[in-house]
Amino acid sequence: MDLESLRITPETPVGYALQPIKKKAAIQLMGSRVWGRFNPNHWDPAYAASTGLENPIQTGEMSSAYISEMCVNHFGAAMFKNARIVCKYIASTLADEVIVTGGVITEKTPKGKGFRFKADVWAENEAGEKKTVGWVEADIGV
Repeated sequence: MDLESLRITPETPVGYALQPIKKKAAIQLMGSRVWGRFNPNHWDPAYAASTGLENPIQTGEMSSAYISEMCVNHFGAAMFKNARIVCKYIASTLADEVIVTGGVITEKTPKGKGFRFKADVWAENEAGEKKTVGWVEADIGV
């Protein structure tokens, strides 16, 4: 995939859909020191079951990382200067679920020589059950 073809430009219209990112909630990653090693609910099936969980659960930060990756693909370097991501975790992501991100441009506000774009973003499983929802703002051409 050519990332340049995904980039948001001043010409991008409201309603533009962001290209999704697809990831599997791999228990090997969920138990890494980076993502959740401190809490066995994130990597130990027996422990997770003892606390009433169907399977280990992914940390919320992992879904946020997938959403961030999608946003960097579209907004590029603008995600690293005066951008905001606001997310809310609304359901647990279970081990082995496949998570797909999504987003759509909802606002385009003139700012300087460019625009402040706002997009609704989310992460959901393959059944379409939302796990994380939120929004992102970034300046393009400012």
